[in-house]
Amino acid sequence: DMISVVHRERQELIDNIWGASEETTTGVIRLRAMEKDGVLRFPIIAVNDSYTKYLFDNRYGTGQSTWDGIIRTTNLLVAGKNIVVVGYGWCGRGIAMRARGFGATVIVVEVDPIRALEARMDGFLVMPMKEAAKIGDIFITATGDINCIRKEHFEVMKDGVILANAGHFDVEISKPDLESLAVEINNPRPNITEYKLKDGRRLYLLAEGRLVNLAAADGHPAEIMDMSFALQAMAAKYIKDNHEKLKPKVYVLPREIDEMVARIKLAAMGIEIEQLTEEQKKYLESWEHGT
Repeated sequence: DMISVVHRERQELIDNIWGASEETTTGVIRLRAMEKDGVLRFPIIAVNDSYTKYLFDNRYGTGQSTWDGIIRTTNLLVAGKNIVVVGYGWCGRGIAMRARGFGATVIVVEVDPIRALEARMDGFLVMPMKEAAKIGDIFITATGDINCIRKEHFEVMKDGVILANAGHFDVEISKPDLESLAVEINNPRPNITEYKLKDGRRLYLLAEGRLVNLAAADGHPAEIMDMSFALQAMAAKYIKDNHEKLKPKVYVLPREIDEMVARIKLAAMGIEIEQLTEEQKKYLESWEHGT
């Protein structure tokens, strides 16, 4: 948001900005759109696109903290329920993985054919939202897009459905549509809004549709965030060291920085990994050996 504000409202500051880094998937998507449109004015480091960010923060951090928010808010049993995960990016993967661990049946809704195929091969059911809406007990969005769950979906949902967002802003689940369908709106518990429909069904929205892991829980564990913050620090150093040759576009940190963060994390966990011998290194660099 700050980068967008600078470009729109404080352009007089831009000449003194060497660059910036972006932590989130949604933020990187928007910055790449700015680059594509030719309006990006300084270089951006897409920290989110580093392996040691999305493989751990997005998958394990979001996967755990999302369920922390849902469970502490509702106190519901997850086992035996139909969980609908909307979006199978790294956040969606983590949410689905943890839901399966709780004993739920997991349904994935995805628009990307490759991700949808991956979800099926991972053992999850895959179907359109219009079908998932009829059978889901808990719905979790993780898309970075707008109105992923909307009026036609609410109209066919079961009584007592839980709706939660783990993607980005409070627009993934259409609150205007919920309000238009409701004849009564209540707050039975903190961070739960009950929408009572004309036919008596009740739909429950958590944390006003905002990020459930932040609004209704404590966010990611520190053991996850330390890697993301390390990448942010290294991104700042990389910009300082290279700003004169960086262009106004979106960059990913070099692989060696990613690996450095991973090695530091492993050392902090007391884990030692195998090392290649000189013979093995030479073999991997050779093209003369056949299969």
